[in-house]
This record gives sequence, C-alpha cells and structure tokens, in this order.
Amino acid sequence: MKRIFSGIQPTGNLHLGNYLGAIRNWVRLQGEFECIYCVVDLHAITMPQKPEDLRRHTREATASLLAAGIDAKTHILFNQSQVSAHAEMAWIFNCVARLGWLNRMTQFKDKAGKNRDSASAGLYVYPNLMAADILTYKATHVPVGDDQKQHLELTREIAGSFNSAYGVEHFPMVEPLIFGEATRVMSLRDGSKKMSKSDASDYSRINLTDSADDIAQKIRKARTDPEPLPDTIAALEARPEADNLMGIFAALSDLSREAAMQRFAGKQFSSFKEELAALAIDSLAPITSEMRRLMADPGHVDAVLRDGAARADAIARPILRQTQDIVGFLRP
Repeated sequence: MKRIFSGIQPTGNLHLGNYLGAIRNWVRLQGEFECIYCVVDLHAITMPQKPEDLRRHTREATASLLAAGIDAKTHILFNQSQVSAHAEMAWIFNCVARLGWLNRMTQFKDKAGKNRDSASAGLYVYPNLMAADILTYKATHVPVGDDQKQHLELTREIAGSFNSAYGVEHFPMVEPLIFGEATRVMSLRDGSKKMSKSDASDYSRINLTDSADDIAQKIRKARTDPEPLPDTIAALEARPEADNLMGIFAALSDLSREAAMQRFAGKQFSSFKEELAALAIDSLAPITSEMRRLMADPGHVDAVLRDGAARADAIARPILRQTQDIVGFLRP
C-alpha cells in the first residue's frame, strides 16, 4: 500500500490556513494511503521555545488532528521526539547532503533573515531532518504546499545520492501530493501575505479555537474593496483580498474557485461575507468543540501519542538498521 508521511509544527494558534492547507487533506488521504502523521517537535526547537509552551502546543496540535478526523487507531499519529530513529537517520543524511544543496534552501534565508550568523545550526540542517522524517518510513508520497516543494526535492536528492553512493535501491523516490483550492490561505487583513499565527493582528486569521462569534466578526471585518464581486478569474486575481475570501469559500464548500465566483458575481461583499461566515462556522465549530474536549484530557492525548510512537518505531527501527548496515556501522 502507498504510504504517506507528513508533519505539523507544534507552534500554537493553529488556524484556517493550517486546516485547509494541510489538516483537512490529511483526513481525506486516510482512505487511500497508509498514513503516518507526526507532530514535529524536533523541528520546533530550531527556534527558541519555552518548554511548557512546547508541551502545550504539542498536545494542541495532536488534539486538532484528532478533532478534524485523523483516525489514530487505523493510522499512526505521534510526536517526533519519541522515535529516536528520526535523529539517528538525520545524522546520516547530514553526511550525505552537500552544503551547496542546503545553501539553495530559501526557508533558512527567510527565517534567519539578517541574523544569519546567530541562527542555530539546527535551522540550517532542518531540511536533512525533514528528509529523515520521510525516508525513515520509506514513504512513497508526501502532501506538500508551495513552501515545501524545495525540501521535498532535497529529500529526493538525498535518497538518490545515498542509493548511488552505496550501489543500492534502498530509499524510494518520494512523490509530492499537491492539492487544489485554497492550499495557500492569505491574511484577512492583507491578501498579499500568507495567513500566519505570527501576525500581530488576531483579525488577520481564523484560529481553530475561535468561537462562532469570533469567526463571524473576523470575516465581517476582513479587508475588501468597494467594488461588487467580479465575474471573471482574471478580475478576481487582480483583487487579492477578494480572491482570498473566494478561495476560502470555494475550499470550504468543495467548489472550484470559478464556480464559487459565478455564484456571487456582481453581489456586494456584505451578503457574500454573511454566507462565508455561516459556512466557516458550520465547518469549524465541531472541530473547535472536540479540540476543547481533548485539551481538557491531556492524559488521553498523551496516550494516543505514546501508542503512535510505539507503532511508528516498529516501522522505523528496521529501516534505520538496514541503513546503518549499508553505511557500515557495527551494531550489537
């Protein structure tokens, strides 16, 4: 069976962009793939974290996945640090990947910014750990957004270089899964910027923990323009805030963006926003309610992660041992 691996950062304040861009797609993939989903807490510490926040955010991310419909009994859900094979494989890949490959990675440049010399070494070799996450399970497919395509290409480079260096066909050439409408949800305050938990304005995003009143108010206050909604895709794309809201409606209603646009062409934003708010509330309210129930029972969430880690380790450990044998390590 085809195997999916994907991970989510435990950074808190999961929002509509996380849901439409990743979480909802993960749920839908469960019928077609063997799915391994991971809360990537090793990745999280490439940036400074308060320990109590990291623990809380790891549980919150797990709760969001379970609330959205991830079946942790049929598939696997765990946090990365509980399976040491990730870190062990990452060191091997640190010795396979080349500096030139890592120097091409734009996410390091974006995150390090002008403080490149003070960034952690972990942030720089982050893509090698991502490759280890995937290849430790010999995953065949990875769902990716635009900002992760480059990392997946590096994963393929590492797999190919390892296989070639040792004359084996050990690691698969993992394939990307790229989805359609609203895989990139933009800020409600600025249609040119991605929706982000780090935005200073809470009105820029819809959090998965927002109440129905919060959702309705944020959509009503979302930035628009005075013109009626357009009737062509070209006109829509020229108006980023309108395009973003239409993309959200299309994704939540499982319509193409063109079909959604035709439904509202020529109408004022006020009536469109009322329908969008009702749709968003209907879609997210059950998830929010279940998330709150799960967060009130951290013992249950921790038990899910422990069980998932044990099952993940049972897959990862033999693949790591085979890799170590190929490299030439002596083992007990």
